[in-house]
Amino acid sequence: MTDLLVGALAGALVTALVATALHRSAARRADQQRAALVDELEAAARAEQRMARALDAIPQGVAICDADGEILFHNASGSAYSSARHGDALVEAAIDDLLRRAVAGEGSVETIELFGPPKRTLVITAVPLEDGVAGRGAIAVIDDVTERRRLEAVRRDFVANISHELKTPVGALALLAETIMDERDPDVVERLAGRMLTEAHRVGRTIQDLLELSSIEVEEDKVREPVPVRQVLAGAVGRIRPAADQRQIRVELLEPDDDLAVVCDRRQLVSAVFNLLENAVKYSEAGSTVRTWAEADGDVVDIVVEDHGMGIPTRDLERVFERFYRVDQARSRRTGGTGLGLAIVRHVVNNHAGEVLVASREGEGSTFTLRFPVGAADPTALERTT
Repeated sequence: MTDLLVGALAGALVTALVATALHRSAARRADQQRAALVDELEAAARAEQRMARALDAIPQGVAICDADGEILFHNASGSAYSSARHGDALVEAAIDDLLRRAVAGEGSVETIELFGPPKRTLVITAVPLEDGVAGRGAIAVIDDVTERRRLEAVRRDFVANISHELKTPVGALALLAETIMDERDPDVVERLAGRMLTEAHRVGRTIQDLLELSSIEVEEDKVREPVPVRQVLAGAVGRIRPAADQRQIRVELLEPDDDLAVVCDRRQLVSAVFNLLENAVKYSEAGSTVRTWAEADGDVVDIVVEDHGMGIPTRDLERVFERFYRVDQARSRRTGGTGLGLAIVRHVVNNHAGEVLVASREGEGSTFTLRFPVGAADPTALERTT
């Protein structure tokens, strides 16, 4: 009887031990499953954060919605169109509309022109987005193409302008050459040959200005050193003096102090001042005076070119630095300008973190001011040029 009782108790104990072991094993598996689930959730959260950071890094705006059209995510650029005001409210409405269509399976693209200011052009693209868990959603990409469109317009205008600038003198050269072929009068031939030389020089100046502008734009030689302003003005005045003498115009240089300097590319800065002087000489009457000087104003240096010529109408002041822009086509043909001089000036100023100011009154003259940060003069630079 005792043996039977002991056996029964032992069997019950074994059963209890087995049950306990099974419970413990199940608990361990549950803990492992919970840990695995936590790891998966944490990995998914990290992946979501990486994706969000990646989308924040791109310049285009991104908006993602669920199957009901509810916005789930905006990247940094796209958030600007959420709860927007004024013109951007139109963009937000367009995004919502395109996303609703994309949720229904209809991808679409819409271009929106915002007249500002500033004027902007946005292209919004929305496409369906399959999601294996939540069903079908959609994504919209907002691309600001304003600068791209502006550059395309600049390129088109440049091609049209340079074609016109070269076509006119080249056509004149062909016509003059054809006329000379049938001309027997030496005086007429000499006069026509002189015209051909003038037109050839016009083509050459245009090409030279284009090459110079291209070089300045790309800054092939980024040489920066402290240069005495007196050197810059003297170099520019020396280059313009023959043309000024031919037109009977006096160029007056008010020499600045030897220690007044700017950190610059010497060649570019001389080119900018020369182009201002050339414009001043071209549009001044015979017997008048063109002046140039420089002065320090706090931590900047002002280089000034002043004339008493035709002046610039107020309506044209903001456009005179555009390539090939001319205030008066007739007088530009008469003076032989290429329309690139002030564009060169603007690019030189931009390359040197400066600014160019213009004040003018029609019929009274113009004053151009180039403003640059002050630099320390190189005392050996003056010695090298003396």
